[in-house]
Amino acid sequence: MNTTKDRQSPIALPTRRQAITTAVLACGGVAFSSPFAQAAPDEEIARVAETIHQEPVFKASRKRVYEALTDTKQFDTFSRLGISMKSAMPPGAAPTEISHEVGGAFTLFGGHIVGRHLELVPNERIVQAWRVVDWAPGIYSIAKFVLVEDGATTKIAFDHSSFPKGLAEHLAIGWKGNYWEPLAKFLA
Repeated sequence: MNTTKDRQSPIALPTRRQAITTAVLACGGVAFSSPFAQAAPDEEIARVAETIHQEPVFKASRKRVYEALTDTKQFDTFSRLGISMKSAMPPGAAPTEISHEVGGAFTLFGGHIVGRHLELVPNERIVQAWRVVDWAPGIYSIAKFVLVEDGATTKIAFDHSSFPKGLAEHLAIGWKGNYWEPLAKFLA
C-alpha cells in the first residue's frame, strides 16, 4: 500500500551547472577577500577620467567628411575658418600636413596640434594619437572619429580621451570652434 507516509519526497540535488556556478562564485569571493587582489594603499589608480563625446552632423556623405578630415589641402582650407585661425597664420607656423598612412604623422593649426594615425578605415573611422605641442613631452590623447551616414547627412560619433586633467572644457570648445563649425561651413 502506498500512502503518503510511505513516500519520501526526493531531495532536490543541484544540477551540474548550478554546482559549478556555486563553486566559482565561492572561489571568486575568496579571491576578492585575498590581500593579493587588493591594491596597495600607496598605488594611485584613476577611477574616473575626463572624456569628451560629441556628435556633430554634416550635410555631406561619409566619403566627403572623411576626405576633409584626412586630406591636407581640404583640412587646411576649413581649419582657417576656425576660432583659433580667424586671423592669418602666425609667422613661422608649420604648414598643415596629413599623412594618408596608418602610423603616419599629422601637423595641424600651424603646428599647434601634432600626432599620428593609429587607425584609418576609409569613410568609416579615424583614430589618432593627438596632442597639443605645449603638453608635457610624451603626453598623447586619443581622438576617435566614427562616421555614420544617414541619408544625405553624416554624423561623427567623436570621442576624445586620455588628455591632461582639467582640459576637458577647453578642448570641447576647441573641437566645436576649430573642427565642427568650420567643417560644416566648408561642406555646405
